[in-house]
Formats: sequence, C-alpha cells, structure tokens
Amino acid sequence: MKPQDFIALIGPAAQASAGQTQIPASFTVAQAALESGWGESGLTQRAKNLFGIKADRSWQGEKLTLNTREFLKGQWVVVSAQWRVYPDWQACLLDHAQFLRRNKRYAACFECAEGKAFAKAVAQAGYATDPNYADKLIAMIDKYKLDQLVRLEEVGP
Repeated sequence: MKPQDFIALIGPAAQASAGQTQIPASFTVAQAALESGWGESGLTQRAKNLFGIKADRSWQGEKLTLNTREFLKGQWVVVSAQWRVYPDWQACLLDHAQFLRRNKRYAACFECAEGKAFAKAVAQAGYATDPNYADKLIAMIDKYKLDQLVRLEEVGP
C-alpha cells in the first residue's frame, strides 16, 4: 500500500482516537506504518496487528506465533513470539490505545501532547528493542508531515 493511501485509511481513526486517549494521531499513524510496513507485513496481513503487540499472559484473544527480529545484547536476533490477533484494524487501534493506557510503564508518555515527544517516551519506556525506534518514528512523522494530523474536535467547520 502506498504511504498516502495508508495515511488516508488510518488517519481519521487515529484522529478520532486522539481526542479520547490523548495519544497523538501523528504518533499512532507513524507507529502503525513502521510496525506494519504500511499495512503489508505478514503480521498485519495475517493478524490485523498494526502495532506489533505481543500476546502476553493477560491477552485472552486469539494468538498467532511468528518469528520476529529483536535487538538483544547488542545484536539483532530472530526469536519466535506470540502476537495478538484482531478481527480488523479498528479493533487493533482500540486495543493499542488501551494497551498503552493500561500499562503503567507508559504513564509518562501521556505527559507528551505532541507525536515526536510521545514517540521518544514510548521508546524510552521499552516498547521496542530497536535502539533507533524513536528516531525511526520521528523520521516518519517528519517525512509524511504527520504532525499536521490533529484531533477531529480541533478541526473547525
């Protein structure tokens, strides 16, 4: 999927979610794009999992086991992991917001009102093992001008 098509598809839902969750739409779209390869990754195709959210013990839904690359002990390794499976992208977006909201380790993220700061905070909290995770998210926000996404209630008539 072309980046502009992906942004057009997921952007409105990210904007609507931002008003309720305080998760900046620019961050949500950038993270979904990065984690899902613009909606084309195997995990996204098979599990509708846009954000690479693993299925931990608390997850009661369907699971899918796939390999992933993790940066561990200073090197990239391939490991097997269980992932959350969703019926559609909307369910994934809702669960992503709940996942961030309910996990205490992400509490500091919600002190950040803009996407780039939120990206740094999420990376610092350990969302991904990639040491360049925040930089990659910020680069997407900049390249695709995702910071222009605002909450729907902020858009005037």
